Amino acid sequence: MTERPTPDLTIEETRVYRGPNVWSYDKAIHLVVDLGSLEQFPTDKLPGFTEHLLEALPGLSHHSCSRGRKGGFVERLHEGTWLGHVTEHAALALQQVVGHDIRRGKTRGIKGETGRYNVIYGYIDENVGLAAGTLAARLVNHLIQADPSFDWEEELETFILRAERTAFGPSTQAILDEAVSRDIPWIRLNQYSLVQLGQGVHAKRIRATMTSETSSIAVDIASDKDLTTKLLGAAGLPVPKQESVRSADQAVSAARRIGFPVVVKPLDGNHGRGVCLNLANDDDVREAFPVAEEQSRRGVCIVESFVTGKDYRCLIIDGRMAAIAERVPASVTGDGRSTVRELVDLTNADPRRGVGHEKVLTRIKVDAAAEEVLAGQGHSLDSVPADGETVKLALTGNMSTGGISIDRTFEAHPENVEIAEEAARMIGLDIAGIDFICPDITEPVRETGGAICEVNAAPGFRMHTHPTIGEPQFISKPVVDMLFPPGAASRIPIVAVTGTNGKTTTSRMISHIFKGMGRKVGMTSTDGVVIDERLLIRADASGPRSARMVLQNPRVDFAVFEVARGGILREGLGYERNDVAVVLNVQPDHLGLRGIDTVEQLADVKAVIVEAVPRDGHAVLNADDPLVREMRRRCSGQVVWFSMDEPGSEIREMIEAHCRRGGKALVLNPSERGEMIVVKHGRREMQLAWTHLLPATFNGRARMNVQNTLAAAAAAFAAGAPLHDIRQGLRTFSTSYYLSPGRLNEVDVNGVNVIVDYCHNAPGMRMLGDFVDRVGETLTSTSELGKPSRIGVIATAGDRRDEDMRELGQVAAQHFDVVIVREDVALRRRQRGETAALVAEGVKAAMADGARCKQVELELDEIAAVRNALVRANPGDLMVICVDKHAEVMSELENWSKQAQAGSSAHPDAPSADPDYTPAEPVEVS
Repeated sequence: MTERPTPDLTIEETRVYRGPNVWSYDKAIHLVVDLGSLEQFPTDKLPGFTEHLLEALPGLSHHSCSRGRKGGFVERLHEGTWLGHVTEHAALALQQVVGHDIRRGKTRGIKGETGRYNVIYGYIDENVGLAAGTLAARLVNHLIQADPSFDWEEELETFILRAERTAFGPSTQAILDEAVSRDIPWIRLNQYSLVQLGQGVHAKRIRATMTSETSSIAVDIASDKDLTTKLLGAAGLPVPKQESVRSADQAVSAARRIGFPVVVKPLDGNHGRGVCLNLANDDDVREAFPVAEEQSRRGVCIVESFVTGKDYRCLIIDGRMAAIAERVPASVTGDGRSTVRELVDLTNADPRRGVGHEKVLTRIKVDAAAEEVLAGQGHSLDSVPADGETVKLALTGNMSTGGISIDRTFEAHPENVEIAEEAARMIGLDIAGIDFICPDITEPVRETGGAICEVNAAPGFRMHTHPTIGEPQFISKPVVDMLFPPGAASRIPIVAVTGTNGKTTTSRMISHIFKGMGRKVGMTSTDGVVIDERLLIRADASGPRSARMVLQNPRVDFAVFEVARGGILREGLGYERNDVAVVLNVQPDHLGLRGIDTVEQLADVKAVIVEAVPRDGHAVLNADDPLVREMRRRCSGQVVWFSMDEPGSEIREMIEAHCRRGGKALVLNPSERGEMIVVKHGRREMQLAWTHLLPATFNGRARMNVQNTLAAAAAAFAAGAPLHDIRQGLRTFSTSYYLSPGRLNEVDVNGVNVIVDYCHNAPGMRMLGDFVDRVGETLTSTSELGKPSRIGVIATAGDRRDEDMRELGQVAAQHFDVVIVREDVALRRRQRGETAALVAEGVKAAMADGARCKQVELELDEIAAVRNALVRANPGDLMVICVDKHAEVMSELENWSKQAQAGSSAHPDAPSADPDYTPAEPVEVS
């Protein structure tokens, strides 16, 4: 054991999961931590460590950890736990310091790697969560060995300030809390307060307390205080006398006409900035004008009669009064001993007060304006007010200047409520803050005197949700009621599709079915993002970012997501849950990447979409795949089986038992006429379609598409599609290039039967090879051999294992006479030619064992490989091209066809255009 611990804890890798993932049902941050020599020092071997840690983060004493009771983590510290676990809890505690109530976390050692740990913990704000993990690691190292440059108090304050900068304001947070309580999803659209509530066609947006329903014209009117007063006055509502002015002289003249005392304020100001009250003479008005003018964007100010009374804010939401608060300007109360400055410091020490909107109250700011207000009362900052004397430090009652609020919601006179509601209707605001000045809100304003002095768009909620005195009002409820009336939908159906092979075709089939039903489908796949059959982005879009792009599109009312292993491992799902999860198969592909070394681990990754199924959702699972079958235990909703197994088998018996309990399944029932797809629900059986009559199945010979069809039909059935719509969708879906580009596209090139497919791994090649064998039996050739030749152009991605590449070649050799091995453009950290050589090795090994293949060639460039194959092919032959860039390949095939129709035997750029060209000799692979 090392004699003395050293601060060796390092964060080697950081991942942010923005949805359900392999570690958690919710979003989380994943740190890969290396303890170094600290692996030898659990906390019970570090004298004083636990005490200093709890001193720095007292909140840790409340953590239950695995003990399930308060103080459980402290027990673990005293018994001895490793510092990766400590880092997890410190990151959680730091987030709790800034008000993020996060308790989810786990730490697991990395198998076979001593001292390295996976540290996973939840977060609310991504930036705050990442900063918490970094600071937690630094704190642990500092407690191991003091770092002179590390000041914990300063670091903690910096962390808190950073969290405050990215946090939502109290108004936005109140609306989001209400939305979450109603299961309404939300997406933050920027680093400020712009948020989307709901998904797709149901989406609404808010920015603070402005909503998608807020009229821009109404906001402009409310911003123009002169126009607002005129409109309200024309409606017979009580308003002060008012004039707009552009100079100090005009302001003085207007004040004389209106009559002193007056108020001078900016035409388009907010938060009470630039408002000067109770101006009693010409000099006061002249001094006030530049103060107000500075806060006016247009340089125009308002002079209005000064209405005496208390300051009330009436909050009107969707035409109805939601809350009323009395606003009291920032002030302190003397005790006969303390100066005003000391009283302000004492008031600001209230833990409820903070900077800006970070807390329910704002600290009182002592500036020149405050000193001027004090002087008007005969005081200065060093004065000692008498015991019980109230000293104002601001003239306006805004919370942002340190004021307090008193709830008066249930005290207002009905006539005053009616006036406020009418004012909001006159301006046209869905959410309005009506500022009343009157002696008493409990008495009718028209009798006691008073007026509406201002109408505010985007009024703050803080004074109502967190009044200093009185009961809080739950005003976010009417806001969410307005955006999403009771019974209104906020989510669109989401179908997620995963598996080793067949994801893209199945996703396209599901989309095609619902498109036929009139739905506006948003689909993501390895080919891109498609919205209502329009390709918006051409890229590998099978990850979480593409999913969020679809959910933000206001046209989409149904989503189909192809979910790839890489996206789940990189960022999680990117959304909260899916209504239907489809798992096609789990085969050994992509192993050896991101810690996934076995097919069982790969199954755990793909099962994430099953775990994301809610109780009222469905998991569509392939009963023929044992790894997929096991996923039924992870599903909270209902399981819908699909199977190609024959009646009477063990699998079918399991499905029959499932259906007898009221379950759902899709199976194949063979007969003399062919195979019938049958939908089973409880004890009912409904015939859907003959497989050989569905275009995508090539008369039933494309068994992989028979399986994909079963999965797509099961998903559509689970999502509520009627059987006749499912049947029509399957009958009209084909593997034409326009409906399914790069997936089993059939092209006739001068009599050569060409199949273009994306097959790139050994399991996929087995299914494709079965199709080739079935199709090959039906073909006739004009070659001298008298039987059609089968030519395969194959490749795989460079990030596969060497053995996987060789296996692909071995499988292909069983089904093709000639194999041409090419490479993708993206080499994925391989040397040029390395991947193709490994695939060719597999072909040669199979040839040595008597495989069908008689010739193998390397042609690394994709188009050159296609031309090579076309030169070799005779009319009636079968050629299969496993593509990387399917658009370029289809264009090349089209060019060859055009040349043939024009009477030329070959494309002018093809290798055979050279009279001395002969196909390459077979490559010898050592």
